[in-house]
Amino acid sequence: MAGSLIGGLLADAYPPALLSAAEPLAEQRERLRSRFGIEVMADNASAAAGADVVVLAVKPQRMAEAASAIGPLSPAPLFVTVAAGIRIADLQRWLGDEAAVVRAMPNTPALLGAGVTALYAGANVSPARRELAEGILRAAGAVVWLDDESLMDAVTALSGSGPAYFFLLMETMAATGVEMGLSPEASRLLTQETAIGAARMALEADVDVAELRRRVTSPGGTTEAALNAMHEAGLPASVRGAILAARDRSRELAEETGSR
Repeated sequence: MAGSLIGGLLADAYPPALLSAAEPLAEQRERLRSRFGIEVMADNASAAAGADVVVLAVKPQRMAEAASAIGPLSPAPLFVTVAAGIRIADLQRWLGDEAAVVRAMPNTPALLGAGVTALYAGANVSPARRELAEGILRAAGAVVWLDDESLMDAVTALSGSGPAYFFLLMETMAATGVEMGLSPEASRLLTQETAIGAARMALEADVDVAELRRRVTSPGGTTEAALNAMHEAGLPASVRGAILAARDRSRELAEETGSR
C-alpha cells in the first residue's frame, strides 16, 4: 500500500526529492530506490525526522513498535495510518497525546489507482491538514470522509475486505462456465469483462443498483431464474452475514492490538 501511494504521488508530479521511506530490509530498500528514485532509510525515526506528513503503512501487529520508535516529533507532523483496526487513542498513546492523526482504510485496488479510501480525522487535525491527507490518499483512488471513528470497522468489512467477495463470485462464475463447456480462457474473460461492465454501469447510472437489477431481469427469463435460485440458496443473507462477521473481527483486532 505504501508503494501504491508513492507511485500515485509521483504520477501526480509530486517531486521525488520530497519523499522518503523506511524499510528495514536492505534488498527491499534498494528495490524501492530503484523503482521510485526516492530516499529510503533503514529505520522509521530517520525517515520521519523533519517530515510534514508521516504515513504509517505497517501491519497492525507492528504498529505499536513502529509508532513508539518514532515517538513525539518536533515540529509535529500529520500522521496518516493505513493499518486496519488501530484506533487514534492508541496511536496517540504511542506517538504522543498531541499527535494529529488521520485514519485511512484503502483497499487493494488502490495498487492500480482504482481504490476507495475512507478517512477519519482525529480532534487534533486542522481543516488544512484534512485537505492534505485527502490529497495524498486521492493518489490511490476515491475518498470518503467519516464523522464517526467506530464506522471504520464497517468500512474495513465493506470495502477493505470487499474485493475478496467479488473475487470469490468471479471465481465461482468462471468455474461454472468451464463446467458448462466453455474454455477456461473464454470463461475467465467473459466473467471479468462482465464484472467491469456491471461496475461501470453502477458508477455511471443515474439510478441505484436495485433499479439496474430490475431493468435486466425480464419476467420469466434466464436472469430471473438465476436470481430466484440465488435467493433460495440464501445468497443475500449469506453476504450480509459475511460482511457483519468481517466487521466484528475488525473490532476484535482493534481490541487486541490496542491492548499492547
